[in-house]
Amino acid sequence: MAIPHSAPGDLIDVRPFGASLGSTRTQALFKSEDLEVIRIVLAAGHELPAHAVPGDITLQCIEGSAEVSGGDGLRRLEAGHLIWLAGGELHGVRGVLDTSLLLTIALKKTAEAP
Repeated sequence: MAIPHSAPGDLIDVRPFGASLGSTRTQALFKSEDLEVIRIVLAAGHELPAHAVPGDITLQCIEGSAEVSGGDGLRRLEAGHLIWLAGGELHGVRGVLDTSLLLTIALKKTAEAP
């Protein structure tokens, strides 16, 4: 079953969840040929294990607090902070508090063989 995504021109609400944060789940917002955007929800103490993606990414903390591990060590994101990570960089994310993050992924296209 395909994950529903927003269509071009749709309004997407990315305001803080507030009191409903604890009962909200991660949701894919949209995916185009070049870009994917996901609203990640992490409970305090939960983590996304270390991984890498081919394209550059940004993580913007909308509410709560998270730690991002990567090549430069450990960085703490608070509400309003944004971090950019280069494609291929190994990284992990852990919720310090219940947290919502806006993840953008630049989708790398592989060169077609001649």
